[in-house]
Amino acid sequence: MSVPVAGLPRRLALSALAGAGRFCALGSGATRWRGVPAGHRRGLADLQPKPVPGQGFKDSNSWLSKYRSERKSYITNPNLATTLVRILKEEAKSPDQLFLECNPGPGILTQALLESKAKVIALESNRTFLPHLESLQKEMNGKLEVVYCDFFKMDPRNFGIVKPPIMISETLFRHLGIEAVPWSKDTPLRVVGIFPSKNEKKILWKLLYDLYSSTSIFSYGRVELNMFITEKEYEKLVANPQNPHLYQALSVLWQVACNIKLLHVEPWSSFGVYRHSGGQKKVKNKNPLAQTDKQVEENMCLIQLTPLENLFTENLTSVNYDIFFHMLKQCFMKRNFRLMDHLQLLSPVNATAILKEMGKHGDMKITDLYPQDFKQLFETIEYFRESCRWLFDDCMEEMIV
Repeated sequence: MSVPVAGLPRRLALSALAGAGRFCALGSGATRWRGVPAGHRRGLADLQPKPVPGQGFKDSNSWLSKYRSERKSYITNPNLATTLVRILKEEAKSPDQLFLECNPGPGILTQALLESKAKVIALESNRTFLPHLESLQKEMNGKLEVVYCDFFKMDPRNFGIVKPPIMISETLFRHLGIEAVPWSKDTPLRVVGIFPSKNEKKILWKLLYDLYSSTSIFSYGRVELNMFITEKEYEKLVANPQNPHLYQALSVLWQVACNIKLLHVEPWSSFGVYRHSGGQKKVKNKNPLAQTDKQVEENMCLIQLTPLENLFTENLTSVNYDIFFHMLKQCFMKRNFRLMDHLQLLSPVNATAILKEMGKHGDMKITDLYPQDFKQLFETIEYFRESCRWLFDDCMEEMIV
């Protein structure tokens, strides 16, 4: 079975090269946690970037973000903002819950949330909008906190120094006085925003790694995401064997991890697109907004992603989750293979015994498995106590040596 390390995400490639564990060729990631008490594992990140030495919470005005050229969408319609607040308040389990708003821009939704008596933390990555938001903050008597921060670039996976608007969640949450709660408790805060359409898939994968490893914002508990996403990506998230052309590893991982709820659908034309300077772009312009023209005809879906309390089990944990990710990617790379074929490629454990334990037939296609079936498959293989439960390519073993 060919699985080149270069094809794996950085986090998985690093854990793959970490050393001997429960794999025949690669470490499971358990080696990284040896000697760490179980109660402290959730809050540890594999790759922890360092803040700028000698720099406080406020950033230097002289530093210019390399992401200035990115276009972002904002809620600019007061009627839409009112509708969203009504929906979010209906979904709220407590009237006093805290909202973390990503890139509020002109603050239309911010104002509507504040008028509904909610508390809001506004994370804005465009300096142009900060003066208006900060003036609003002064009027709110502690109900609004404004921070120069890009939520979607928080806790970067790469090594090195971070500078605002990129931040480390631990630093941010300490400043805001937000404390971690047990995974079994209700959500400690609710995030609301719009996924940048250019990097939707990349952000969705990054959030999955944070969620399954219980790091970044998810080290503070089951943080709820209420995000606008393009209809195309939403259909992939909720796909199953009944939508085989859309069904993928991303679909399985999000459905296993979260309760996914569609809250609202809005035409893309309802949103404002701004330059970094703060000037609003006209979505009807054909040049240089060819990509924007395509989006005008699309819908944006407001979805609620609530991490499941029973996501982690004895056999699926924040330690071995990367094996689960790898198993799924392998399965969907060979999506026309039978379940029996995949079992023989994935594990040296007796395939007949696995099928009997699962109550599945070996002749079914791997993509006929529903998300919870994939979780059951992984947990069943993990349940067997053989010293070697997963198979990997010889070329990876040679790279380790």
